[in-house]
Amino acid sequence: MNLDEFLYNLHFDTDKARPLDFEVEWDDAPLPFKLYRGLPVIPFSPDTPLTLFKKETPVKPTLHVIGHFLWYVYGLTQFSHSAPDTDFAEPAFGPMQLYRRFIPSGGSLYPNELYVYLKLEDAPTGIYHYDVVHHRLVLLRSGNFDSYIAQALGERCDIFACFATVFVSTMFWKNFFKYNNFSYRLQGQDAGVLIGQLLEVAKRFGFESGVYFQFLDRAINHLLGLSEREESVYAVIPLAIESGITWFGKGSGGDRIVSAAELCRELPAIQHDHYVRSQRVLEYPTLLKMNEVSLQDSPRSFRQIEGKKKFTYADHSVTLPNVKRMSYDLASVCRKRFSPGMNFFLDKVSQKQLATLLQEVTASFVYRNDLDEEQENPQSRVALYCCLYNVEGIPDGAYRYDSANHALRLVRLGDHRHWLQKGMYMETVNLFQTPLCFHVSGAKDHLIPALGYRGYRIQQMESGMLVQRLLLAASAIGMQGHALLGYDSNISDEIYQMAPIGETSLIQIPVGSHHASPKLEGSLRS
Repeated sequence: MNLDEFLYNLHFDTDKARPLDFEVEWDDAPLPFKLYRGLPVIPFSPDTPLTLFKKETPVKPTLHVIGHFLWYVYGLTQFSHSAPDTDFAEPAFGPMQLYRRFIPSGGSLYPNELYVYLKLEDAPTGIYHYDVVHHRLVLLRSGNFDSYIAQALGERCDIFACFATVFVSTMFWKNFFKYNNFSYRLQGQDAGVLIGQLLEVAKRFGFESGVYFQFLDRAINHLLGLSEREESVYAVIPLAIESGITWFGKGSGGDRIVSAAELCRELPAIQHDHYVRSQRVLEYPTLLKMNEVSLQDSPRSFRQIEGKKKFTYADHSVTLPNVKRMSYDLASVCRKRFSPGMNFFLDKVSQKQLATLLQEVTASFVYRNDLDEEQENPQSRVALYCCLYNVEGIPDGAYRYDSANHALRLVRLGDHRHWLQKGMYMETVNLFQTPLCFHVSGAKDHLIPALGYRGYRIQQMESGMLVQRLLLAASAIGMQGHALLGYDSNISDEIYQMAPIGETSLIQIPVGSHHASPKLEGSLRS
């Protein structure tokens, strides 16, 4: 399949991204987590802090602290047992029993994995996998790899001053088995949601972080011992205590450029046994092709993205009330957050609630990354639109949020819930019961002209990062959001008149009040 056509279908003709005769083999589903076997392990304490406020004075991390950090980022938090709605569930479905985490994931399949390079006083230096099932680290490769990782990042980051480096990977089969090729879009979004959660948790622990979307893929996968036919790293995130380290320097290697192949030869290959559970793993050649054409083999391919031109807004706008930044206990908000599905109910929203929500989302989204590097006030590559209904003092309509002026710019007046509901592929959410329906937008060319096909997955990750900020902020003000990809983006693009400005909607998030969910849940921690 032509790759441009494939990406087009992922957004505008999704039936072609998943064959109509594709049948999910539920009895042969993979585990939603990776299990290594026969390797040294370091267990973490099961005691986790019950509150997470930002630490004003960061301290040198210990293994104990890293355990808390990783659990709040991606640990198993809850066991859920629920009966599906017979009107919408697939015929093969019986009662659903799911292990959940603090972040949402399409189908609760969690296709991403976390690896971490640690340099601590109370643990051997080396590369570890975070085993979420047993809340422990699995040692994959021991030794100091500062120089190796620094070169894989193009000598831009002072890895020597970092106490840890986190690697976010995607295991292709973990959600391909259900969503077929449509999983490629999900995997980028899920990785972004995970990165968004990681950055928010890092703030609470007083850790400084930088997100690298560009690196020598094969060198990083080789370091971790990953088979690129199964799994590949999507983002590299160094962690430090001091903010003043070099995050995006020009490197100390002079004019010498190291390729991925050269770097791989510096370390012996490793291959460890891991358990998937599926007896029959289908081929996914399109996903492998997309991954292959997205790989970077030389730092010469790394790009800084200039901020896009500021959007020219129409005259009609609503200036939102000035509000203070939110200060909340992240642990409490994470415990409360869930996706309501059909349990939304329509309630009035005040201007202050909406203003607080929008300000918190965009303010918390500012983060250090290798696309902006050291630009001052870079323009975001993703934006927030919203369809409002029953919001105090604001006419029903479709708006774009202007974060610089804390204002809503009117695109189209009216109640658009009918069209949004019509665009849902499955009626998993009743949009007539949600006063706020957000859409994250991005460039319709998916950053491909600047970054090649890697731009697509970066755009999906940035979209997912913004979604997680929105979900956390909604939970903090007593509402909930439900992230959705099963909708017709042609309809939302038309509502917001995105075509003339070259944008498209990437994900839909209805937000509102909700009833309690009809399911049995139990926490997996104190």
